[in-house]
Amino acid sequence: MIRWLAAYVGAAVVFAGLDAVWLTLTNGPIYRAVLFYVVYLAGVVLFAVRPALATRRWRTAAALGASFGFVAYATYDLTNQATLALWETQVTVFDLAWGTLVTAAGATAGYAAVRLTRV
Repeated sequence: MIRWLAAYVGAAVVFAGLDAVWLTLTNGPIYRAVLFYVVYLAGVVLFAVRPALATRRWRTAAALGASFGFVAYATYDLTNQATLALWETQVTVFDLAWGTLVTAAGATAGYAAVRLTRV
């Protein structure tokens, strides 16, 4: 249990820190949702950090984190682009790139947190 908590906290610190900067620079007030972070980071640990710990490779965490981030952010952005009249393609492109990058970083940090704590 402590192992998964370390992974979650490690991923959360990096992901939330980077995302806070991003949202402050873009459209911060639009994105206020703590529940999103709780659920999303659990997904990062389950779908990226856990398999990386099994392979003992940080690159697995980064690659699976990037994949998970791309799919999750694409679900949100492409749905908005299809259903909202004022959703611009540029927002979708930037947000997909950001989601891919920040999730890869968060997953890698989660993996590193477990490896550094040796739990």
